[in-house]
Amino acid sequence: MNEEVRSEEDQSESSAYRTLARAKVLSEALPFMRRFNGQTIVIKYGGHAMGDPELARLFAQDVVLLKQVGMNPIVVHGGGPQIGQMLKQLNIQSEFIDGLRVTDQQTIDVVEMVLAGKINKEIVSNINTAGGVAVGLCGKDANLITARKLTRTKRDPESNIEKVLDLGFVGEPVKVDPHVLDCFISTDIIPVISPIGVGEDGQTYNINADTAAGAIAKAVGATRLYMLTDVKGILDGDKNLVRDATIDSIKAMIADGTIQGGMIPKTETCMDAVQNGVEASVIVDGRAPHAVLLELFTERGAGTMIRSDKEI
Repeated sequence: MNEEVRSEEDQSESSAYRTLARAKVLSEALPFMRRFNGQTIVIKYGGHAMGDPELARLFAQDVVLLKQVGMNPIVVHGGGPQIGQMLKQLNIQSEFIDGLRVTDQQTIDVVEMVLAGKINKEIVSNINTAGGVAVGLCGKDANLITARKLTRTKRDPESNIEKVLDLGFVGEPVKVDPHVLDCFISTDIIPVISPIGVGEDGQTYNINADTAAGAIAKAVGATRLYMLTDVKGILDGDKNLVRDATIDSIKAMIADGTIQGGMIPKTETCMDAVQNGVEASVIVDGRAPHAVLLELFTERGAGTMIRSDKEI
């Protein structure tokens, strides 16, 4: 057989397989699209997924797709590395205590500028470029997130005295008013929220993005809370991915040290959301292209899903 003819036949066969694969994916996704039609999901967007231009482009496309198939996505983003970079450029020293950035008045001005300004508008622009209609908000808009100063204590190992840590203008949500977000549900608009809160006295607070996403998910009665991270999900003692977890099993893994470090507050936020009306929280590897779509629209899913004990 002529090599050119064989090559054309191989290409045609390969194209047919690709077409069949796409049809299979769409067929598998359809029941999930029906199930989640009209449902609200909150996506905490950060880490490598936000820092990589190609992943950022794909994420924007995925969010637009979710809106177009009838879901109501709400994006809550972080921006720690970008804040650190800007502080360095401005020669402002940064200090961390227990993983939280100590935020004085000079720092909170930079945090607000970077989160509510540069990063927020970049995400909005990416979604709009992908064919969506996004609007950028922060917790100060319409008093979306009322916050208070976060207090932490630490025991001095020498004196065994509990000391109060002053983190400056680091805050925690006291109240989330969902009314401004409810306005977007019946529209094509996708809200993109930076985790800046406002105190009752008008003071600006820097809120951990995971915490803000959890509080928003509870307030809007989200079906899903997605935490995009730089890990596959929760790993067991043998470093295998835990695909499904209960509140009790998560508590046990924290107690025995299987879950540790920065994963503890993340999983605690997920558990709190589930215990307060969110159907399920999912920790997803944001480094994987289309991670949220794979979790939502396939049988196998991706990452670790946390639900209440009675649902698993």
